Amino acid sequence: MNRITLVLLLLLAQSLVYAQGQTDTVLVFSKAMQKNLKAAVTTPEGYQEQNKKYPVLYLLHGGSGAFDDWHRKVTEPNLLAKMANAYDLIIVTPGVGPSSYYFDSPLLDSVQYATYMTDELIPFVDQHYRTLSQRESRAIAGLSMGGHGAITLSAKNPHLFIAAGSMSGVMNIDTRMWEVGEELKNLRKEGQKAMLGDITYDPPFSKYTAVGLVEEMKTNQIALILDCGVDDFLISTNRQMHKLLLEANVDHEYIERPGAHTWDYWTRALPVQIAFFDSYLKRN
Repeated sequence: MNRITLVLLLLLAQSLVYAQGQTDTVLVFSKAMQKNLKAAVTTPEGYQEQNKKYPVLYLLHGGSGAFDDWHRKVTEPNLLAKMANAYDLIIVTPGVGPSSYYFDSPLLDSVQYATYMTDELIPFVDQHYRTLSQRESRAIAGLSMGGHGAITLSAKNPHLFIAAGSMSGVMNIDTRMWEVGEELKNLRKEGQKAMLGDITYDPPFSKYTAVGLVEEMKTNQIALILDCGVDDFLISTNRQMHKLLLEANVDHEYIERPGAHTWDYWTRALPVQIAFFDSYLKRN
């Protein structure tokens, strides 16, 4: 087999990976940070042939992750395309800084990822794809750091989202609650200090952490789902959030099941979260 034939076969195989749906890689310019950021946009089967509009799920990656993690690292091949087809929705996976927590930093112009998500990426997707651009047709979810992003962004922007979900999420950025080594705890805390300055980790919690936004969740009417494995190093932060939500009478779905901080866990969690969102996403 000659080299040209082999290259053509490899290209054909690559195209077949997304035969059940289409995934575009897009560059979105952030005026807030003066840089381009990548995102992947998966549309359902038939998107090109039909002339209708679709609900959108924003699906966030974790710390030190990338925009295409949800495509490359899941343990079920083609999972996002399957979900887009099964639920007839668009799935967007944005990329952000490695330990940025989807924050707007009060100190660093290079860390304005909340503004990027809400004021730049969402308008870009609504402009370039046939989306239902109302809050009732938009959900957000993520794993680990992305779970923190999904819960905090939705709590602070209820005009944008009808539902939000966290898979093994950092529900409290206080590393004292994380079941990891002291070196990692200190590294993450120093990174937070560089972005946020000196913040309060004890109650009343800072508004930069998910557990500090429970009051907002009491009134914003966002459907919430939290999912965490019992062997996850963030399980204590998830149990803390669950307890605070119960005490505040905030309706939410809370799931604990066997598993740890792994792609096998998140691969199984994602279909559960999307089925939950489907009950709330409006299609007209």
